[in-house]
Amino acid sequence: MYAIIATGGKQYKVAEGDIIKVEKLGVEAGGTFTFDQVLAVNDNGLKIGNPTVAGATVEASVVENGKGKKVIVYKYKRKTGYHKKNGHRQQYTAVKIEKINA
Repeated sequence: MYAIIATGGKQYKVAEGDIIKVEKLGVEAGGTFTFDQVLAVNDNGLKIGNPTVAGATVEASVVENGKGKKVIVYKYKRKTGYHKKNGHRQQYTAVKIEKINA
């Protein structure tokens, strides 16, 4: 059994027991979060939502909050002496999928 959920502008295919990293949710570690934007559920036949499956939810527990690897942003314009180096670390929340309710 798996489900396709949408969060943070992205879509994830999840099954029970999976640990995924999503955009920061604002929930402390050890807490629970319910994803209600379920786009599709496969449980002995595929159910596709329009745009979401009615009454379907995915329950997850928060494992940790953290920051990803640093991404270097380098801007450069030739012949003008302009260059600018910047770094960015995206915040994420790691969640463990506990239950898929379809």
